[in-house]
Amino acid sequence: MGSVESGAESGATALDTRLAGRLAELRTERGWSLDDLAGRTGASRSTLSRLERVELSPTAVLLGRLCAAYGLTMSQLLAEVESEPPLVVRAGRQEVWRDESVGFTRRSVSPPHPGLRGELVEGVLGPGGDIAYDGPPVAGLEQHIWVLEGALEVTEGGRVHELAAGDCLRFRLWGRSRFRCPGAEPVRYALLIVLP
Repeated sequence: MGSVESGAESGATALDTRLAGRLAELRTERGWSLDDLAGRTGASRSTLSRLERVELSPTAVLLGRLCAAYGLTMSQLLAEVESEPPLVVRAGRQEVWRDESVGFTRRSVSPPHPGLRGELVEGVLGPGGDIAYDGPPVAGLEQHIWVLEGALEVTEGGRVHELAAGDCLRFRLWGRSRFRCPGAEPVRYALLIVLP
C-alpha cells in the first residue's frame, strides 16, 4: 500500500503529463518554491518535485491537498487538463441561443474549452436590434468583430464604430459596449473572443 502522498510510479499517461504540467504552472504562477508548496500541503518536497516531473501519479488525498492549496475544486483542476478539444465542431453540435426581444441569434461556432483561450461566435441581429452590455465578463477581453452581411454599429470605450460588410473591428474591452443594427436588413457577423 502506497503512502498518502506518493501514488503509482509513473507509466505516465497523457492526462498525467498534462496534470503535472498544470500543477507546475500553478505553483510558478503563485511564485511558490517547492518548499513553499510542501509547507502548504504537508507533502514532501521530493514527492512534489517527482510529481511535476511526471515520475509518479498523485493519490486522491495529495491531489485534494494540492487543490486546496491552489483554491480549486478537483473538478476545476481536472477540467483544465482534460483531453484536447475536438478538432472539428460540426454544425449540428454548435449551440444556438436566441433573444427574441431584440431579434438576436448567437451561434457558438467554436465553444470555449479549458485548454483554449479563444472562442468564435456568429451573431445575427435583426433590423433595429440593440444590445448594451454593462461590461465584459473578464476585464481586457480581446474581441475581433468581422461583419459578414449588413451593417453593424459597435460602441466601446465611448467610441462609436460604423461597420459594413467585410469590415473588421478589433479591441480589448474594459467597460461598457453596445451592438446595434442600424440598417433595414439583419446584420450577420463573426465575433472572435480571446481571454487575456
